[in-house]
Amino acid sequence: MAQRQHLYYLMREHPGETLAERLRNHGPLSLPEWLGLANQLLRGLGQLHRRNLLHRDLKPENLHLGRDGELRLLDFGLAWCPGLSREDPHLLPGTPSYLAPECFSGTSPSVRQDLYATGVCLYQALTGRYPYGEIEAFQHPRFGRPVPPSRYRPDLPAWIDDLLLRAVACDPAQRFETAEEWLLSLQQGEALPVAAPRPLLEREPLQTWRAIALLSLAANLALFLVWLKG
Repeated sequence: MAQRQHLYYLMREHPGETLAERLRNHGPLSLPEWLGLANQLLRGLGQLHRRNLLHRDLKPENLHLGRDGELRLLDFGLAWCPGLSREDPHLLPGTPSYLAPECFSGTSPSVRQDLYATGVCLYQALTGRYPYGEIEAFQHPRFGRPVPPSRYRPDLPAWIDDLLLRAVACDPAQRFETAEEWLLSLQQGEALPVAAPRPLLEREPLQTWRAIALLSLAANLALFLVWLKG
């Protein structure tokens, strides 16, 4: 009888596309699509964390949107399990644009780092952008204030702004503590009545007044030039 020469394993095929492919081919998600994605992602991440596992590489390329309507987390190559994982926890894991600020200082893996990456993914799914801009490999970024997603999507209700800005806060203590806490806040927001889009002055008062000041300066300069020519 012939001896086995190779090891192999089988994987089930799930038709669909990654979130990265979806965004590249069709642009940002509609609000109903986004809510469905956020609910599934937070539920799945909560199950993972309850099993004492951290993904550590959450990004649109690793979120699979199945044709059956199911979301699946891909690529557990960097997953971390306290007490079992042997890799140095202070090494910089994952993709820079999705890493929490404290990761660049060599802090140990944590649930809140996964939740930060989730926040960046969901922010990107709505806007097609990063809250702090894209971060290149080997770059040591400086984190300021994240851009509110409503700047790119004026149709967003205020509570989504609040949830996403909390999720990607620089200070880990200001973020959600667990996926379940975030999911509850999301469901409470969904229960609110649909509000009309907020005016730009309310969403971005500093930007609005800065634009008004620049327009006023330009108008006064034009009048001054007309006066000089007269």
